Amino acid sequence: MRSRPGIVPVGLLVLVLTITSAACGGDPAGGAADAAPVTGVTEVVAKDLRFQPPAIQVTAGTGVTWRFDDGSVPHNVKGDGFVSKNQTRGTFAHRFERPGEYRYTCTLHAGMDGRVVVTG
Repeated sequence: MRSRPGIVPVGLLVLVLTITSAACGGDPAGGAADAAPVTGVTEVVAKDLRFQPPAIQVTAGTGVTWRFDDGSVPHNVKGDGFVSKNQTRGTFAHRFERPGEYRYTCTLHAGMDGRVVVTG
């Protein structure tokens, strides 16, 4: 089969997208945010193009702080009812008043997702 100039084989395109997603902190298998939530933690670090830990569990009324610590790479936190500015250093905090599951993302980096599980 002859290749035409300007046409990228589908298999090559899938491979490149998979490698790019992994290099940018993406998780093509589903997402670290779906991991079992860590308890006893109220700070999440945005570093190396991921949130660490990716999932935490807190009680209602608890404040969670995101610390941005990725050198010159900016990140943000955006979830239902909360959003930070783009920043390379510093922190952003939000208090979770109601039980539920709150997913969030860095809108600057595909696959950089996290989750806060709030219990009653």
